[in-house]
Amino acid sequence: MGAVFLAGVPLWAVALALPLVLLEGWLLGSAARWLLRGRARLGVSTSIVIAVLGTSIGLLVAGWLAPDSLLWSPLTLLLALGTTVVAMAGYGAVAAHFQRPQRQTAAELLRAGESERVEFKSTARVNLRTGAKDERMEQVVAKTACAFLNADGGTLVVGVDDRGAPLGLSADLATMKSPDVDRYELWLRDLFTTTLGQAAAAGIQIQFPEVPGDSQDAVTICTVTCTPSPRPVYLRPSRGAAPELWVRSGNSTRQLAVDAAAEYVMHRWPLGTGSNLAAQLRAAVRFSEEH
Repeated sequence: MGAVFLAGVPLWAVALALPLVLLEGWLLGSAARWLLRGRARLGVSTSIVIAVLGTSIGLLVAGWLAPDSLLWSPLTLLLALGTTVVAMAGYGAVAAHFQRPQRQTAAELLRAGESERVEFKSTARVNLRTGAKDERMEQVVAKTACAFLNADGGTLVVGVDDRGAPLGLSADLATMKSPDVDRYELWLRDLFTTTLGQAAAAGIQIQFPEVPGDSQDAVTICTVTCTPSPRPVYLRPSRGAAPELWVRSGNSTRQLAVDAAAEYVMHRWPLGTGSNLAAQLRAAVRFSEEH
């Protein structure tokens, strides 16, 4: 069957088919990782292997159904692509079932302490040393969110000290005309939209969980969860100011100089001819991709 199947196939066609299979695996894998974002891990190498196996199965099926089929016939190509999609979908379903991520609760975040993906802030508006509203505190919050978006994501917890002890949001709420969490969330979203852009702000989730305080009474804090951005996010600290690129390095937030920022962007969001969309999808799921 194999001899008949490959009869008349020039060497250049076989040589061209191999990189096309790899490209197919990468493109389908990028789409699968986007569909599975946050639910399962699917590495680039894994997706390519699945594509090669799926294509091989499709070729075998085509040879079994139509022994006289040529490598470039519509039936052969459709079966090769179809079995690859089925194989990728099957692996994704299994991976999503056995790799369900468990998101930490607010209390667990506080117990774990600060890390590469967790940052604590006592307030987001008020300087506790002066007791007055301070725009520099707002900029710190925006910089931290920007750094998480440009890295592997993370959670900014507002209303706790550096040790993770809950302080609550009373200091920040006291600066608002309507001291409630709804108004607080609107202010945060306006801050992120103004400093980071509307597209970046849409990828930020804001919640107000309650955690036990020192007296065991419930204390309301704020969690700002940022997912990795599919494109670079630049901070504009004020109107007309030059954009800044902030990234997460360990448990600290750093601004990159122009040369370092250009290198970081090229490495993290690689764009080539015909691969713009695939690279955007790939960057969107870097936090769940196998390294």
